[in-house]
Amino acid sequence: MKLTLQLAAIAFIITLIGLKPDTSRAQTSSGAGGNFGIGVMVGEPTGVSVKSWTSDRSAFGVGAAWSLSGRNESLHLHLDYLHHSWFSNVDSGRLAFYYGIGGRIIFADDPEVGIRVPLGLNYIIGGVPLDLFVEAVPILDLTPDTNLSGNGAFGIRYYF
Repeated sequence: MKLTLQLAAIAFIITLIGLKPDTSRAQTSSGAGGNFGIGVMVGEPTGVSVKSWTSDRSAFGVGAAWSLSGRNESLHLHLDYLHHSWFSNVDSGRLAFYYGIGGRIIFADDPEVGIRVPLGLNYIIGGVPLDLFVEAVPILDLTPDTNLSGNGAFGIRYYF
């Protein structure tokens, strides 16, 4: 089981390294900065949030955090593909509802693997390379037992 989780973690890192955004369209999505944002998320889990825009409507979201839901020192990693629907009546900046699908791994005494379905709001501050987000994430845990759980967080990212 440990070997399987180690291989999954290596595949996760290789996926992160290989993300190549379409800069011609994604530039408009991320405000004044570039297509790659890094910041913090607070909630369950709490840690680092990364977003890489691939177009005006799609992005990859990544999290590396500590899960605080009763597990001692459990590392939580997730990777999501996100689709954005932009609101047209925003006076300043840009606001989008987003949804997507992804996966997560929690490294604990009983490691967990699950499927995530993130739902959230993303506000890109006009003229500043920052975005704010809030999300709720239903999760179908597949191992060690099949059950439903969830995550939720808010955060901020700076774009390069």
